[in-house]
Amino acid sequence: MAENDNVNENQKQSPLIEHLEWGRVEVKGFPPGKDFRLFPGGAEEWDWKKTNTHHVPGVQLEDVEYLIDKEAEYIVLSKGMKNQLQIAKETEDFLKGKGMMLDVNYFIETTPEAQKLYNELAKNKKRVGALIHSTC
Repeated sequence: MAENDNVNENQKQSPLIEHLEWGRVEVKGFPPGKDFRLFPGGAEEWDWKKTNTHHVPGVQLEDVEYLIDKEAEYIVLSKGMKNQLQIAKETEDFLKGKGMMLDVNYFIETTPEAQKLYNELAKNKKRVGALIHSTC
């Protein structure tokens, strides 16, 4: 996939999650996948190997920096369907250092709640990014 294949340059709106079930996420305009990185104007499958992400210590700083680099002003982090994916302390410290506040402009939720919140922000034309994990 070419670098620009995951971005809709004509539309910098964050794409909606159309369907979520165990092990599968469907994002409007993109092929389905297991885990997703969503951002203003695009989406792509989230490959944990690229940032050495594991359930513990959790979502890595590099995962969130990617969303910020894609111009996300709101960040939604999912902890998995069963709340098993943690958020690394360094990651939360980074968000706080950017002046972001928990439950104001960054959010940590189970995946079903993260989907609802993300879609609500996207429908309201917010520049939202998300990391969506569809298992555990």
